[in-house]
Amino acid sequence: MRRLWLLFILAVVGIGVVGCKTDQTAKESAHGDSGAASEDRRTAADDAAAATAPAVAPAARVALKEDGRPVIVCFGDSLTAGFGADPGASYPDYLQADLDQRGYKYRVVNEGISGNTTKDGVARVDRVIALKPAVVVLEFGGNDGLRGLPITDSRANLDTMLAKLTASGAKVVLTGITLPPDYGPDYIEHFNQTYVLLAKKYKVPMIPFLLQGVFGTPGMMQADRTHATAAGNKIVAESVFGLIKPLLKK
Repeated sequence: MRRLWLLFILAVVGIGVVGCKTDQTAKESAHGDSGAASEDRRTAADDAAAATAPAVAPAARVALKEDGRPVIVCFGDSLTAGFGADPGASYPDYLQADLDQRGYKYRVVNEGISGNTTKDGVARVDRVIALKPAVVVLEFGGNDGLRGLPITDSRANLDTMLAKLTASGAKVVLTGITLPPDYGPDYIEHFNQTYVLLAKKYKVPMIPFLLQGVFGTPGMMQADRTHATAAGNKIVAESVFGLIKPLLKK
Protein backbone atom coordinates (compact mmCIF):
# COMPACT_ATOMS: atom_id res chain seq x y z
CA MET A 1 0.00 0.00 0.00
CA ARG A 2 2.86 2.38 0.81
CA ARG A 3 4.29 1.81 -2.68
CA LEU A 4 0.85 2.45 -4.20
CA TRP A 5 0.65 5.79 -2.43
CA LEU A 6 4.09 6.77 -3.68
CA LEU A 7 3.16 5.79 -7.21
CA PHE A 8 -0.08 7.74 -6.91
CA ILE A 9 1.52 10.99 -5.89
CA LEU A 10 3.94 10.66 -8.81
CA ALA A 11 0.89 10.46 -11.06
CA VAL A 12 0.13 14.08 -10.43
CA VAL A 13 3.35 15.01 -12.23
CA GLY A 14 2.42 13.05 -15.39
CA ILE A 15 2.96 14.17 -18.96
CA GLY A 16 0.70 15.33 -21.78
CA VAL A 17 -2.75 16.82 -21.79
CA VAL A 18 -5.77 14.90 -23.00
CA GLY A 19 -9.06 16.72 -22.75
CA CYS A 20 -11.85 18.67 -24.33
CA LYS A 21 -9.92 21.64 -25.67
CA THR A 22 -9.13 22.08 -29.34
CA ASP A 23 -5.60 23.30 -28.52
CA GLN A 24 -4.64 19.97 -26.91
CA THR A 25 -1.65 19.36 -29.18
CA ALA A 26 -0.16 22.78 -28.51
CA LYS A 27 -0.45 22.23 -24.77
CA GLU A 28 1.30 18.88 -24.98
CA SER A 29 4.16 20.42 -26.92
CA ALA A 30 4.55 23.28 -24.47
CA HIS A 31 4.17 21.36 -21.21
CA GLY A 32 4.66 17.65 -21.97
CA ASP A 33 7.68 15.90 -20.44
CA SER A 34 8.68 12.53 -19.08
CA GLY A 35 7.57 11.59 -15.57
CA ALA A 36 8.87 13.32 -12.46
CA ALA A 37 11.78 14.76 -14.43
CA SER A 38 9.36 17.30 -15.90
CA GLU A 39 9.22 18.95 -12.49
CA ASP A 40 13.02 19.06 -12.22
CA ARG A 41 13.42 20.76 -15.59
CA ARG A 42 10.98 23.58 -14.90
CA THR A 43 12.60 26.98 -14.91
CA ALA A 44 11.76 30.60 -14.15
CA ALA A 45 11.20 31.00 -17.89
CA ASP A 46 8.39 28.44 -17.71
CA ASP A 47 6.66 30.42 -14.97
CA ALA A 48 7.12 33.67 -16.89
CA ALA A 49 5.68 32.11 -20.04
CA ALA A 50 2.64 30.87 -18.12
CA ALA A 51 2.06 34.32 -16.69
CA THR A 52 2.38 36.18 -20.00
CA ALA A 53 0.64 33.75 -22.35
CA PRO A 54 -2.46 35.07 -24.16
CA ALA A 55 -5.57 34.91 -22.00
CA VAL A 56 -7.60 32.87 -24.48
CA ALA A 57 -6.74 32.00 -28.06
CA PRO A 58 -8.92 33.95 -30.54
CA ALA A 59 -10.19 30.73 -32.09
CA ALA A 60 -11.25 29.48 -28.67
CA ARG A 61 -13.09 32.73 -27.92
CA VAL A 62 -14.97 32.49 -31.21
CA ALA A 63 -15.84 28.84 -30.63
CA LEU A 64 -17.21 29.57 -27.16
CA LYS A 65 -19.23 32.54 -28.40
CA GLU A 66 -20.69 30.56 -31.27
CA ASP A 67 -21.46 27.56 -29.06
CA GLY A 68 -23.71 29.62 -26.80
CA ARG A 69 -23.89 27.14 -23.91
CA PRO A 70 -22.75 28.18 -20.42
CA VAL A 71 -19.21 27.00 -19.74
CA ILE A 72 -17.98 24.63 -17.05
CA VAL A 73 -14.20 24.81 -16.68
CA CYS A 74 -12.32 21.89 -15.15
CA PHE A 75 -9.19 23.67 -13.89
CA GLY A 76 -6.25 21.73 -12.51
CA ASP A 77 -3.23 19.51 -13.12
CA SER A 78 -2.76 16.02 -14.59
CA LEU A 79 -5.75 14.58 -12.73
CA THR A 80 -7.89 16.99 -14.72
CA ALA A 81 -5.85 16.81 -17.92
CA GLY A 82 -6.41 13.06 -18.11
CA PHE A 83 -2.80 11.88 -18.34
CA GLY A 84 -2.47 8.52 -20.07
CA ALA A 85 -6.09 8.32 -21.15
CA ASP A 86 -7.13 8.04 -24.77
CA PRO A 87 -8.58 11.12 -26.43
CA GLY A 88 -12.11 11.58 -25.13
CA ALA A 89 -11.47 9.58 -21.95
CA SER A 90 -10.49 12.25 -19.40
CA TYR A 91 -12.89 12.94 -16.56
CA PRO A 92 -13.98 16.28 -18.14
CA ASP A 93 -14.88 14.36 -21.32
CA TYR A 94 -17.07 11.97 -19.33
CA LEU A 95 -18.54 14.88 -17.41
CA GLN A 96 -19.62 16.40 -20.73
CA ALA A 97 -21.25 13.10 -21.68
CA ASP A 98 -23.03 12.90 -18.32
CA LEU A 99 -24.38 16.42 -18.72
CA ASP A 100 -25.56 15.74 -22.28
CA GLN A 101 -27.31 12.52 -21.30
CA ARG A 102 -29.12 14.23 -18.43
CA GLY A 103 -30.28 17.16 -20.50
CA TYR A 104 -27.97 19.83 -19.07
CA LYS A 105 -26.88 22.19 -21.83
CA TYR A 106 -23.38 23.17 -20.72
CA ARG A 107 -20.03 23.06 -22.47
CA VAL A 108 -17.12 21.52 -20.52
CA VAL A 109 -13.66 22.99 -21.13
CA ASN A 110 -10.63 21.05 -19.90
CA GLU A 111 -8.06 23.45 -18.43
CA GLY A 112 -5.85 20.75 -16.89
CA ILE A 113 -2.07 20.86 -17.43
CA SER A 114 0.09 18.05 -16.11
CA GLY A 115 2.75 19.06 -13.60
CA ASN A 116 1.04 22.29 -12.56
CA THR A 117 1.39 23.53 -8.99
CA THR A 118 -0.89 25.98 -7.22
CA LYS A 119 1.54 28.72 -8.29
CA ASP A 120 0.92 27.74 -11.92
CA GLY A 121 -2.80 27.84 -11.22
CA VAL A 122 -2.53 31.43 -10.01
CA ALA A 123 -0.64 32.29 -13.21
CA ARG A 124 -3.45 30.79 -15.31
CA VAL A 125 -6.54 31.82 -13.36
CA ASP A 126 -7.16 34.98 -15.38
CA ARG A 127 -7.26 32.89 -18.56
CA VAL A 128 -9.95 30.75 -16.98
CA ILE A 129 -11.93 33.81 -15.92
CA ALA A 130 -11.67 35.12 -19.50
CA LEU A 131 -13.74 32.11 -20.57
CA LYS A 132 -16.60 33.55 -18.45
CA PRO A 133 -17.38 30.19 -16.84
CA ALA A 134 -20.65 29.53 -15.08
CA VAL A 135 -18.97 26.83 -12.98
CA VAL A 136 -15.33 26.05 -12.20
CA VAL A 137 -14.11 22.71 -10.82
CA LEU A 138 -10.86 23.64 -9.05
CA GLU A 139 -8.28 20.86 -8.59
CA PHE A 140 -4.74 21.72 -7.47
CA GLY A 141 -2.27 20.85 -4.73
CA GLY A 142 -0.88 17.39 -5.47
CA ASN A 143 2.32 18.68 -7.04
CA ASP A 144 2.83 21.09 -4.15
CA GLY A 145 2.63 18.16 -1.77
CA LEU A 146 4.99 16.06 -3.87
CA ARG A 147 7.60 18.80 -3.67
CA GLY A 148 7.01 19.30 0.04
CA LEU A 149 6.27 22.97 -0.55
CA PRO A 150 5.23 25.09 2.43
CA ILE A 151 1.54 24.55 3.08
CA THR A 152 1.14 28.25 3.82
CA ASP A 153 2.20 29.02 0.24
CA SER A 154 -0.06 26.39 -1.31
CA ARG A 155 -2.98 27.53 0.82
CA ALA A 156 -2.38 31.16 -0.12
CA ASN A 157 -2.30 30.26 -3.83
CA LEU A 158 -5.53 28.30 -3.63
CA ASP A 159 -7.05 31.16 -1.65
CA THR A 160 -6.05 33.58 -4.42
CA MET A 161 -7.64 31.40 -7.08
CA LEU A 162 -10.84 30.98 -5.11
CA ALA A 163 -11.04 34.70 -4.40
CA LYS A 164 -10.61 35.62 -8.07
CA LEU A 165 -12.95 32.96 -9.38
CA THR A 166 -15.76 33.70 -6.94
CA ALA A 167 -15.37 37.46 -7.48
CA SER A 168 -15.81 36.86 -11.22
CA GLY A 169 -19.28 35.49 -10.57
CA ALA A 170 -18.42 31.87 -11.32
CA LYS A 171 -19.76 29.16 -9.06
CA VAL A 172 -16.79 27.17 -7.78
CA VAL A 173 -16.40 23.66 -6.40
CA LEU A 174 -13.18 22.45 -4.81
CA THR A 175 -11.67 18.98 -5.19
CA GLY A 176 -9.03 17.80 -2.75
CA ILE A 177 -6.25 15.29 -2.78
CA THR A 178 -4.21 13.67 -0.03
CA LEU A 179 -0.64 12.46 0.41
CA PRO A 180 1.06 9.13 1.25
CA PRO A 181 2.07 8.44 4.86
CA ASP A 182 5.74 9.09 4.07
CA TYR A 183 5.15 12.84 4.23
CA GLY A 184 4.45 12.66 7.95
CA PRO A 185 1.20 13.03 9.92
CA ASP A 186 1.63 16.72 10.72
CA TYR A 187 2.28 17.79 7.12
CA ILE A 188 -0.54 15.59 5.82
CA GLU A 189 -3.02 16.85 8.40
CA HIS A 190 -2.33 20.48 7.57
CA PHE A 191 -2.31 19.68 3.85
CA ASN A 192 -5.73 18.04 4.04
CA GLN A 193 -7.10 20.85 6.18
CA THR A 194 -6.30 23.33 3.43
CA TYR A 195 -9.26 22.15 1.38
CA VAL A 196 -11.62 21.99 4.33
CA LEU A 197 -10.73 25.47 5.55
CA LEU A 198 -10.94 27.11 2.14
CA ALA A 199 -14.21 25.39 1.26
CA LYS A 200 -15.63 26.74 4.51
CA LYS A 201 -14.18 30.24 3.98
CA TYR A 202 -15.67 30.59 0.49
CA LYS A 203 -18.75 28.46 1.20
CA VAL A 204 -18.10 26.22 -1.79
CA PRO A 205 -18.86 22.50 -2.15
CA MET A 206 -15.89 20.15 -2.04
CA ILE A 207 -14.75 16.55 -2.55
CA PRO A 208 -12.03 15.65 -0.01
CA PHE A 209 -10.31 13.19 -2.39
CA LEU A 210 -10.96 13.36 -6.14
CA LEU A 211 -9.95 9.72 -6.75
CA GLN A 212 -12.11 8.25 -4.01
CA GLY A 213 -13.34 4.85 -5.18
CA VAL A 214 -10.82 4.86 -8.03
CA PHE A 215 -7.31 4.83 -6.60
CA GLY A 216 -6.26 1.29 -5.69
CA THR A 217 -9.44 -0.22 -7.14
CA PRO A 218 -8.93 -3.02 -9.70
CA GLY A 219 -9.76 -1.91 -13.22
CA MET A 220 -9.91 1.75 -12.26
CA MET A 221 -6.20 2.48 -12.66
CA GLN A 222 -3.85 2.08 -15.60
CA ALA A 223 -1.17 -0.61 -15.74
CA ASP A 224 1.34 1.70 -14.05
CA ARG A 225 -1.09 1.86 -11.09
CA THR A 226 -0.80 5.62 -11.00
CA HIS A 227 -3.30 6.95 -13.55
CA ALA A 228 -7.03 6.37 -13.91
CA THR A 229 -8.29 4.23 -16.74
CA ALA A 230 -11.30 5.25 -18.79
CA ALA A 231 -13.44 3.39 -16.26
CA GLY A 232 -11.77 5.28 -13.42
CA ASN A 233 -12.30 8.63 -15.09
CA LYS A 234 -15.97 7.78 -15.53
CA ILE A 235 -16.23 7.33 -11.75
CA VAL A 236 -14.45 10.65 -11.16
CA ALA A 237 -16.84 12.35 -13.58
CA GLU A 238 -19.83 10.95 -11.71
CA SER A 239 -18.45 12.27 -8.44
CA VAL A 240 -17.88 15.71 -9.93
CA PHE A 241 -21.33 15.72 -11.52
CA GLY A 242 -22.88 15.01 -8.13
CA LEU A 243 -20.93 17.93 -6.69
CA ILE A 244 -21.93 20.46 -9.33
CA LYS A 245 -25.51 19.29 -9.98
CA PRO A 246 -27.08 21.67 -7.42
CA LEU A 247 -25.37 24.57 -9.24
CA LEU A 248 -26.76 23.72 -12.68
CA LYS A 249 -29.90 24.78 -14.51
CA LYS A 250 -31.78 22.93 -17.22
